[in-house]
Amino acid sequence: MKALIIKLKTLVSAVFLLFATTAGAQQTNHMETLKKSGHAPINGISMYYEIHGTGSIPLVLIHGGGSTFETSFGNILPLFAADNEVIVMDLQAHGRTTDRDAPESFAQDADDVAGLLKYLKVDQANILGFSNGGSTTMQIATRHPEVVNKIVVIAGAYKRDGFMPGFFDFMPKATLANMPQQLQDAFLKVTPDKSRLQTMFEKDKARMVTFKDWSDDDLRGIKAPALFMTADHDVITVEHTQQMSRLVQSGQLIVLPGVHGGFFGALESGAKKGDKLTGVTATLVEEFLTK
Repeated sequence: MKALIIKLKTLVSAVFLLFATTAGAQQTNHMETLKKSGHAPINGISMYYEIHGTGSIPLVLIHGGGSTFETSFGNILPLFAADNEVIVMDLQAHGRTTDRDAPESFAQDADDVAGLLKYLKVDQANILGFSNGGSTTMQIATRHPEVVNKIVVIAGAYKRDGFMPGFFDFMPKATLANMPQQLQDAFLKVTPDKSRLQTMFEKDKARMVTFKDWSDDDLRGIKAPALFMTADHDVITVEHTQQMSRLVQSGQLIVLPGVHGGFFGALESGAKKGDKLTGVTATLVEEFLTK
């Protein structure tokens, strides 16, 4: 197991070297890379998906809770699509995807993503997930290992004590007003229905309130090479992320500066389009996927 802990001082030179090559790509709107979009009938829901770019092994991006794929990955998607076929989707009850009469779960999301890959006739892919999408990525690696080449888990978790102090004290009290306004606006932009927004929020909240620890053996069972990433001021602690990287046989660790989603430009982090660290993150992920 290789552990790579990268802090701000060690990134400065890389930032300046990479900015010259990534600045142009950062100005590309993700819609300019779009090859195909549609809705797929997956496990009783109509799942919205898009395919961007071209490449040999597809890269699947799984967004965080309360998000659409644009809010999580809109800034970094064009960088990935420059060298990869990239598949993105909105998960159950999120964005343009319909809901089902059942709670959200990481296992169900994993089955839905695997179902989408089967629908698209994708035999194997690299999977990158952020936040709740990171936990879903680990579920895909355990429940559907045949479809996984490598995984990247950004700010995912498998135990309650991996979250920042106070997270589970606050969650039962959370209301829609606590949801970042950027995420609310993004949802309503693609699905202008406030009742559906409220439903998504309540299901996201319930999933976290009722979250139960997974066993260490769940992670030990992951056979795919895995890169675990988090920020040094993230919702998920550095210690928890390091623990996951050690449990997975082929696990690696990268810690970058910033807050939840900031180092790859997630909308709710406040990151701006063209942020240099987004280019650094894209390069680090590409190096892991291609070596």
